[in-house]
Amino acid sequence: MRILVLYGSQTGTAQDVAEHIWRESRQWGFEGPVLSLQDYNIQQLVEERLVIFVVATTGDGTEPDNMKQAWRFLLKRSLPSNSLTGLQFACLGLGDSSYSKFNYAAKKLHKRLLNLGATSLCPLGLCDDQHDYGHLGTSLAWAASLWETLSSTLAVHKKENPVDVKMWNVRVLEQPPALDEEQRLQWTQSQTPQLFKLIENVRTTAADHFQDVHLLRLQGIGSETTTWQPGDVLDVQPQNSAQIVQEFFDLLQEHQLPFDANTWIEVTSAHEDLPLPLPYATSLTLEQAARHIWDLTAKPRQRFLEVLAQNCEDELEREKLLEFCTAEGLDDLIAYVNRPRRTLLELLQDFRHATSKLTLSQLFEMMPLIQMRSFSIASDVSAGTLDLLVAIVNYKTIMHTPRLGLCSNWLKQLPPGVELRALIKSGTMSWPKEPQTPLIIIGPGTGIAPFRSIIQHRLQQQQTGVSIGKIEVFFGCRNKDKDYHFATDFEAWKAEQNIKVHVAFSRDQENKVYVQHLIKERGSHLAKLIREQNAYVYVAGSSNNMPKAVREAFIEALDNDANYVDQLMKQRRYQEETWA
Repeated sequence: MRILVLYGSQTGTAQDVAEHIWRESRQWGFEGPVLSLQDYNIQQLVEERLVIFVVATTGDGTEPDNMKQAWRFLLKRSLPSNSLTGLQFACLGLGDSSYSKFNYAAKKLHKRLLNLGATSLCPLGLCDDQHDYGHLGTSLAWAASLWETLSSTLAVHKKENPVDVKMWNVRVLEQPPALDEEQRLQWTQSQTPQLFKLIENVRTTAADHFQDVHLLRLQGIGSETTTWQPGDVLDVQPQNSAQIVQEFFDLLQEHQLPFDANTWIEVTSAHEDLPLPLPYATSLTLEQAARHIWDLTAKPRQRFLEVLAQNCEDELEREKLLEFCTAEGLDDLIAYVNRPRRTLLELLQDFRHATSKLTLSQLFEMMPLIQMRSFSIASDVSAGTLDLLVAIVNYKTIMHTPRLGLCSNWLKQLPPGVELRALIKSGTMSWPKEPQTPLIIIGPGTGIAPFRSIIQHRLQQQQTGVSIGKIEVFFGCRNKDKDYHFATDFEAWKAEQNIKVHVAFSRDQENKVYVQHLIKERGSHLAKLIREQNAYVYVAGSSNNMPKAVREAFIEALDNDANYVDQLMKQRRYQEETWA
């Protein structure tokens, strides 16, 4: 019996969950592929009978990039309300309840499928990243319930001795191919990138400040004109550091495994209906895989643990790895992997017997792929350079060495003059059509990045004779002399008639002052701008406490009318772009 598993994934987690469900479906005797919604012809959905959707929510309640095209098709008004009457489906959402539009993409998809006549097999599953177990707190029980439902309705049964379902075939090449794939591997996405030259890469925070933040200035290379709109983002594909790659091959050498950095490999799909990932489109060396394709700094996911256990001859290690993959072992998994943010390389070093039995095929089966990272563009096209403001991820846990973010630390070490491939992409923010519409902007920390772009854009419009509306800018940081990002810009903006700058230096006085306090002080003025001049409100920055505190400050300013703020959000006159 055919089952189709479709996913919309931005960071790879939803894809990982979808592939896990797909492997389980094989143990229940089902056939059919697991595909991103981008790789599936959505017009064929009318012919399907059984589909599982796994969908993440990104940004301000938006669907992932590889779901957008399919979602646009499903929203067509011309689709009859009985289009999908022959379809039975189940939908699992991956989200984060610290965001106001929690699991929005999955909720919208579930509702739309019902509107088109499809039948839901089980309740919509809503995974929450804030759960102690992360998405596993919901996904494991939801999947178990799904198979139970299918077992009773379709009379299917789980195989008594299920075998592991591998996705890829791996073959060692005796002769290296003539083509050099190094350049291709620097960009392994389906979209065509643009080439940029790094003009400047400087630290913007004080040397003794705990947070390292870098400003990178890029210029487009080539005949194409580099252009973007305020609020757009730049996608970059990072690489593992030389140190991490060396640690990986030292580990292989230590266990005397029969492959090394110079081993040439060809990867093919183990299933006719399963497309090969683009990074594996041509043959490559193990060194290229370790540098450009595999995320060696990632936390090990359940698939990694399952595969690592397969050949393990040490009973204690094998039992522990398999226990991590069960609902009963989740507490131990969280304590061992999630809380200390243990990397997969560190886990391989701990499970020495299992690591000593690894095969090449298993490595390609278990290793997570490096995902693109998105950064808000912090300049207008009129500025002449494409600027990024990047907070370098570097923090301590109980582990011996600091935890380093893959992409930010890769960007940090890039020297001026280097060329890199990147993709300009539309952001989640939408601006009012009329430049005369007032803007209220709240961007503490690196949250100021997208707003520097729109402010520069409006000032450029003003220079060409266009009348622009008032802009109220709220920025917050710890100290004026340590992390005052774009201080020169702020000082220049203070001289502009249409811009009012409000800055909270939270640690420069005895009582901590944050952006929400400044909003409350200006409450009546801001309420007038919103009610009488149709001002738009934009919030960007950390998703911890700031967005909620700012929202509450606006509710207070607007006569404690929470419904009015909700209405502003629905009208896209109050927008948030936050990140964990």
